[in-house]
Amino acid sequence: MTESVLRTAHTSELTAAELRAARALLDEAFDGDFSDQDWDHGLGGVHALVHDAGGALVAHGSVVQRRILHHGRSLRVGYVEAVAVRTDRRRQGLGGRVMGALERVVDGAYDLGALSASAEGERLYLGRGWTRWQGAVGTLGPTGAVLMPEEDPPLLRGAARLDPAYELLIDWREGDVF
Repeated sequence: MTESVLRTAHTSELTAAELRAARALLDEAFDGDFSDQDWDHGLGGVHALVHDAGGALVAHGSVVQRRILHHGRSLRVGYVEAVAVRTDRRRQGLGGRVMGALERVVDGAYDLGALSASAEGERLYLGRGWTRWQGAVGTLGPTGAVLMPEEDPPLLRGAARLDPAYELLIDWREGDVF
């Protein structure tokens, strides 16, 4: 495996070229199914970037702050977004390196972690101890609380004290809520 370097940085610390490289990586990794709203969701927090020995970006992920209401409490959540590994570098541990860096941020700064996993990516997260939420989910949006029974439940980190008898209501945003 080629030597690689992991770096973490807030969005504000990334150059325009680094942001363009991350967006290009995500577009390629998601076969063009990564929207402008998806990109926007991954900005404003801490990014984990892995570059190969030649300086090319080969893996990326970010964690941004969101809020979840659960059983009368508002919880500060580290929401993992925009995780991708360049297709020719998959299955080499780079996704695990990105997640390790993001999990350190989640564990050190938030009440819990949350993410929405693709079918392909889910195995990585479950293997790292993330668990699937077993209760109802919804959003607290412009019209109030809305349950979303058709929504796939998020994966959570550090949520053992949450009771699935009570729904998780995540803050509303444009595009995919989870």
